[in-house]
Amino acid sequence: MPTNTESESRKLLGRLRDTMAEDAAGQARLDKITHLTADSIGTEVCSIYLFRDSETLELCATQGLKEEAVHQTRMKLGEGLVGRVAATGKTINAADAPSARGFRYMPETGEEIYSSFLGVPIQRLGSKLGVLVVQSKQAREFTSDEVYALEVVAMVLAEMTELGAFVGEGAALKARHTQPLLFRGGTGQEGSAMGNAWLHEPRVVVTNPVADDPDSELQRLHDAVDQLRVSVDEMLAGAAGEGEHAQVLETYRMFANSKGWMRRMEEDIARGLSAEAAVEKEQSTARARMAQINDTYLRDRLHDLDDLSNRLLRILTGQGAQTGAELPENPILIARNIGPGELLEYNRKLKGVVLEEGSVGSHAAIVARALAIPLVIHVDRITNEALNGDQILVDGDQGIVHLRPDETVVSAFRDKMAMQAKAQERYSSIRDTDCVSADGVRVHLHMNAGLMADLPSLTGSGAEGVGLFRTELQFLVRNKMPKRTELVDIYAKVLDAAQGKRVIFRTLDIGSDKVLPYMKSLDEPNPALGWRAIRVALDRPGVMRMQLQALVRAANGRPLSIMFPFIAQYEEYARARDEVDKVLARERRLGHPVPEKLEVGAMLETPSLAFASRRFFEEVEFLSIGGNDLKQFFFAADRENELVRRRYDTLNVSFLTFLEDIVDRCESTGTPLSFCGEDAGRPIEALVLAAIGLRSLSMRPASVGPVKSLLMRYSLKEVRDVIEESKMRGEQSVRQAVMEYLRDNS
Repeated sequence: MPTNTESESRKLLGRLRDTMAEDAAGQARLDKITHLTADSIGTEVCSIYLFRDSETLELCATQGLKEEAVHQTRMKLGEGLVGRVAATGKTINAADAPSARGFRYMPETGEEIYSSFLGVPIQRLGSKLGVLVVQSKQAREFTSDEVYALEVVAMVLAEMTELGAFVGEGAALKARHTQPLLFRGGTGQEGSAMGNAWLHEPRVVVTNPVADDPDSELQRLHDAVDQLRVSVDEMLAGAAGEGEHAQVLETYRMFANSKGWMRRMEEDIARGLSAEAAVEKEQSTARARMAQINDTYLRDRLHDLDDLSNRLLRILTGQGAQTGAELPENPILIARNIGPGELLEYNRKLKGVVLEEGSVGSHAAIVARALAIPLVIHVDRITNEALNGDQILVDGDQGIVHLRPDETVVSAFRDKMAMQAKAQERYSSIRDTDCVSADGVRVHLHMNAGLMADLPSLTGSGAEGVGLFRTELQFLVRNKMPKRTELVDIYAKVLDAAQGKRVIFRTLDIGSDKVLPYMKSLDEPNPALGWRAIRVALDRPGVMRMQLQALVRAANGRPLSIMFPFIAQYEEYARARDEVDKVLARERRLGHPVPEKLEVGAMLETPSLAFASRRFFEEVEFLSIGGNDLKQFFFAADRENELVRRRYDTLNVSFLTFLEDIVDRCESTGTPLSFCGEDAGRPIEALVLAAIGLRSLSMRPASVGPVKSLLMRYSLKEVRDVIEESKMRGEQSVRQAVMEYLRDNS
């Protein structure tokens, strides 16, 4: 760009900065900006449109259009050229606006005499704030320099809007981060929590978007980028092996050394932006592109660039994660995403977690279940809207988050939590009572676990034992493979804490959505059906042998139950069982004690295993139906896919019939059978599962009380009759019939 243009750009930004520094109302500042911008670019019209709600734009200031149209002219998202700019986040540069696609004439503005139109989005880090427009009578297409100048003004407007520089009367000029907001996401972990927001990565606030000394700002940028490159190199040097973590860091290094990225930021500084504003301008552009891209690989790469920009901004501003702010009372964590190790660092201080990304089977979801705190996932833009300390209500049952709620919502939420607390008191009264149905059938209730933090719940929940201890969490939260001695210590503490109650240890279940940070990840087209769990263990038996040795040594002569995950055919179980026998023989040779009683079972998570030979059912010492995986394979519906995962009901007749066949096979061979998964912890589903013959259920600790309470109040024989009658009527699901029975007999 020519030097004189750069000078004019800097002059405009300087005048904008001076306007911001004046002690004036928000409307007066907006009015002055439209005058300054129109004069600088040489157009008759400059207008600022801001969102008054998520779907409606409002004309908030103008130079050139009719003054009486301000705060009166409104348009929906996507309506007219202004609405198109807002909807797409893309610039529209039209020499003949009336003939452009989507043009809509707004007669109250008097714009019919203007031909050319240039509109750019006002947005900050993916958050859409409004549209900045210039128009002129002359039919011309605006130059790239003029487009750039308007983009810079829009960027400054976005920053100043974020800082509250344009607060005034009316919905469009309301202060940001003050209004009540309702977010709808997905359920990652049930439960309710009320508390105060705590951002895992506090937002970086750019308070100086305009700078006077480009040379000084360039030096600051270069120094910060040098520091960033060194830190990325150090992280890469410390990364173990060639795993996914190292691949991400290699991408970081590629971006950190990108000449194009640096050149664009240097040009932004030359035109008058501060170093921080230049970085954020590039970051906002990347986020806008990210929203338009469906390709997963490209979106991941733009996420990497976004993360790198955040790191650079924290270096420039000094606003790192350690800001000195103290964790608020009853903290509810808000993050785009978070790893299991980072989540565990908060220990049990958190009351809930809200994520923009995440999944029902993610590491964070597993840890949230272990910590017994509600988790809501897929909450779009929550990190942009929330501030540390904001009041927040999390409804993990419905996947709903209330940010800065009004008093009526708070009151209703308190009532709901009070009812839940009252119910928990009722459950505690039956905690030590055997779960026996109204018609005298005994059902055994166990809990799922994966961390030492889970074990205190064994006594408090009333669970009879641990039906599933997920051993992969000890591998997932580390940056390197744990040593055998470390695992022996962990497993021994688990058995000690169980105080003689049965604990079923599931061997390492990795792959699919659980990728170890220090193992090379595979680019599989369908990981859920790929190289995972027992398949990995049998192909790479060293880790399995080490884990089996640790379990046997941790038992130190005590009873031990081991379960292999994702067995699809008898041969896989037989090979895994052979590994157990080899470990036992070796331990005896070494003179180490072996368990006084050893049970080796398998998880039935694939339909194929239900049709295994009778020999398998006779040899396996117990089976646990892994309901989450089995259901997704039975219905061919990925449980991580929000479009399909709720489409199929657990109480569907076809699925229940399939489960009944498994129950019958196990009864004919005397094979102990349990059901483990989310559905076991839902009272209605648990009642139906018990009614069709499942006598052992394993669930999260908080579900034991509600499930026991319902099972003890009803006759399983009567529920079974309701199920059979529903089938006879040809109903697709028995849910409605069971619900009616419960209502009629409450």
